[in-house]
Amino acid sequence: MGSFELIPAIDLRGGRCVQLRQGKKEDEIFASAENPVEIARGWVIQGARRLHVIDLDGAFQEEKNNFGVIKEIANSEGVRGKAKIQVGGGIRSYETAVELLETGIDRIIFGTVALKSPHLIEQVANAFSLERVMVALDARKGKVAIDGWREVTGVNATEAAKQVERIGAGSLLFTNIDVEGLMEGVDQEIIAEFVSSVSIPVVIAGGVSSVEDIGKIKDAGASGVVMGSALYKGKIDFKELLRRRQGSNL
Repeated sequence: MGSFELIPAIDLRGGRCVQLRQGKKEDEIFASAENPVEIARGWVIQGARRLHVIDLDGAFQEEKNNFGVIKEIANSEGVRGKAKIQVGGGIRSYETAVELLETGIDRIIFGTVALKSPHLIEQVANAFSLERVMVALDARKGKVAIDGWREVTGVNATEAAKQVERIGAGSLLFTNIDVEGLMEGVDQEIIAEFVSSVSIPVVIAGGVSSVEDIGKIKDAGASGVVMGSALYKGKIDFKELLRRRQGSNL
């Protein structure tokens, strides 16, 4: 599976880098006035080898999107060729997926559309490769939530994981909404159950508040972790985290 990935999140809203609590657009817990391209460069300078970029406006189906900023990040000096970019939020068509994959994005993250239009996952995976297709599954009390977490389905997250693996996802991003954005820790048991339900790599997001949480995620069998609020609020020192991983002290 390779080295455990430590992935800073850059969530974009109206061209700014923000963090939301529990995915609620009215509950912004962090916003930076700094140019997101500079924020991205900063993480790469510190040692990030992958960045997780989410277009929140796209995810919330707003009229505007942040594709211009995303392309700028991917092709900026200091990022291009040094870090891989995974992008999600509002990718609901083959054309949008192709546009991103052809502009320097390493892999795209499909959300709700993976359950509503599974043929799209298959189509993109066949045209590019499994490795360039990631599916995000977000769960509340073990059930998949869709449409920006506004609707909870009756589908078990582990069953949905098996389904999207079958149709061509090369990796999964799992968020336990019950702990997301609260910075109160992760539920190792739920993560381990989800990871063991599939054979493809699983990256975990949500709830990370300490280095100990990241250790739990790694021990649960995940291939990596996305970090947002804990990094921006200073609860986790990214450089120190990378040093720990290098010394196998994670």
